[in-house]
Amino acid sequence: MSNPPAQRLHSESHWRANRNTSASPLGGYGLSQQSTGVANKLGNFFDGDRRLPMYKDKPYFAPRRTAPRSRRRKIVYGGLCVFVLVCLWYYTAGSVERHRHGLDTPDTPKGEEMWKWLQSLGEPAVEIEDAQHQNIDWNARREKVRDAFIISWDGYEQHGWGYDEYRPIAKEGRQMVPGGMGWIIVDALDTLMIMNLTSRVQHARNWIHNSLQYNQDHDVNTFETTIRMLGGLLSAHYLSTAHPGLAPIADDDAGSPGEDLYIEKATDLADRLLGAFDSGSGVPYASINLNKSTGIPAHADNGASSTAEATTVQLEFKYLAKLTGEAEYWRVVEKVMQVVDDQKMEDGLLPIYIYPETGHFRGDNIRLGSRGDSYYEYLIKQYLQTSKQEPIYKELWDEALMGIRKHLIAYTKNAQLMILGEKPAGLHGRLSPKMDHLVCFMPGTIALGATGGVPLSEARKSPDWTQRQDEEILLARELMKTCWATYLATETGLAPEITYFTVDDPPKMFQDMYPDSTMSAGNRKSQGEDLAMKSQPLYPLDDKTLKWREDIQIQSQDRHNLQRPETVESLFYMYRVTGDEMYRQWGWEMFKSFVRHTAVIEHDQSHESHVPADAAKKVPRPSRITGFTSLSNANTVPPVTRDNMESFWMAETLKYFYLLFSDRDFISLEDHVFNTEAHPLPRFQPTGDLKTGWTRKPR
Repeated sequence: MSNPPAQRLHSESHWRANRNTSASPLGGYGLSQQSTGVANKLGNFFDGDRRLPMYKDKPYFAPRRTAPRSRRRKIVYGGLCVFVLVCLWYYTAGSVERHRHGLDTPDTPKGEEMWKWLQSLGEPAVEIEDAQHQNIDWNARREKVRDAFIISWDGYEQHGWGYDEYRPIAKEGRQMVPGGMGWIIVDALDTLMIMNLTSRVQHARNWIHNSLQYNQDHDVNTFETTIRMLGGLLSAHYLSTAHPGLAPIADDDAGSPGEDLYIEKATDLADRLLGAFDSGSGVPYASINLNKSTGIPAHADNGASSTAEATTVQLEFKYLAKLTGEAEYWRVVEKVMQVVDDQKMEDGLLPIYIYPETGHFRGDNIRLGSRGDSYYEYLIKQYLQTSKQEPIYKELWDEALMGIRKHLIAYTKNAQLMILGEKPAGLHGRLSPKMDHLVCFMPGTIALGATGGVPLSEARKSPDWTQRQDEEILLARELMKTCWATYLATETGLAPEITYFTVDDPPKMFQDMYPDSTMSAGNRKSQGEDLAMKSQPLYPLDDKTLKWREDIQIQSQDRHNLQRPETVESLFYMYRVTGDEMYRQWGWEMFKSFVRHTAVIEHDQSHESHVPADAAKKVPRPSRITGFTSLSNANTVPPVTRDNMESFWMAETLKYFYLLFSDRDFISLEDHVFNTEAHPLPRFQPTGDLKTGWTRKPR
């Protein structure tokens, strides 16, 4: 029987050994001669050897033959041996066949094991202990995350395979559009690879090869399709070429068009998505008909597109341009950034809607929650993706972050928690002390931007490190603490979708709390240490008099929890950058809350025995976890369930938990960028026509 923890360690060693060993993440693998669409334009972009190696599947099952053959057996033992071998085949090698054909019983034994573990958890910790001086087995904790993923995936695989949505309580799938988009399968594919679940990768790959088509005559969201489908395929292509042991292909694929399956599907999809950019300004329409490659304006908001959605497709198309050498992919998404910046918005902060036909903004609402968030995320990530060769994006990021500090950062009335509010009436209107859970991507992104992904202890040795970076780390730490407080504030320990905060009138702003902080902070030398935090303690949780509890308000319409990843995403970045084990401890408490309150549990039902001699008998079946669901109300115990597993539960949330509990150089931040759907893509050096190609207008 294979040893998953040992294979995890081997996998991590593989990642470390392969860091910076090749200028190309492709390792010399190219596209098949039979590739379609843009792939036919590639010419000699790739190396001459167009073959991919033949991989061997490495499932976590025992081999088919579990004992050596013997030519002579005593007749008295013959029948017994046959019986034992049949049983062993059924429970080991036979499970491989059942898994390949969707006949596995997915919720055993992982579901039973996790149920038993859940019973041992006890109450949530009232105090986070000093993890720096504890002997915590983070590999064991990471395996629990992997178990949760396996339960989630196998439940979907058995009951909702091929469907875009999955209801884990009803155990049924639903399509978003006729024919389906492979929404869950493609979105979670690279998580399968990262967790080294190779037999499941093979099943997903076979489905993509045989069933996935992008010719649906139906509207789909341009942004969501790009970040989930295109991003997922590109990440799968990267992992399966740079790290082929994590992503086996079938032996009979060698030399066939399916050999380059992921890049073929990605180019087909991208070619269809290009129609969304055929607007008057080049800003993409909100939706696209993939069959006709025709962009479709939003049905609401007078046809305006979401600013975040229009400006959060760049990482994916730029990487595809690098892979294929097709500059058109780069040009169309770069044009969007130029149109947006040409509007010369004050302090780098943008309204949340933009008209595709004119490129002008609609309204004055400025926020980093829905429809605004990932514009800012992709500024710094574009700079890092191209190995800091596009300084315009660092300039845009720095300007926007200064604008955020000036206009949107405030403090709560009682505990001085730092919040990132909204300006519904524009920058000079009143601050709304509201934070979507989506805003909690920001602490990690700020930390990433401050160091470029380098550990903080190393970054501070740079002669370019200044007081401004110290202030950015302070911002990241304080906002991270506030995001964690929104989890601690509910009965389940899971954050609501939206949180309001109590502030003074007028609210205390960042400049009020740090009067020595100026817009010229970058000119001052760093002191080489963290700035003092102003917020008051969150712990111990059993102290009901702590002031922060008076600062958090959860309204009835905002109590739902959608299994969102933003907070654990930021915990991942904060740990990777600072090395502070506290962020891992917070993540562990959060993960346990997800298991406690979102697990779908089945209790003590009888089932037919799988032992052939007892096939007619009904035997008790232990309680087990069969999946995980989003919640309609996370502020009551037991919570009210929604009976829906969001695709980002497996694509993002569980992936970030897994990475948080992994070694810091496993999928290094210095070598990769994660798109906004948590799909890792390699950093690269842009060449030739792959360049910014525009300059900012004078301000």
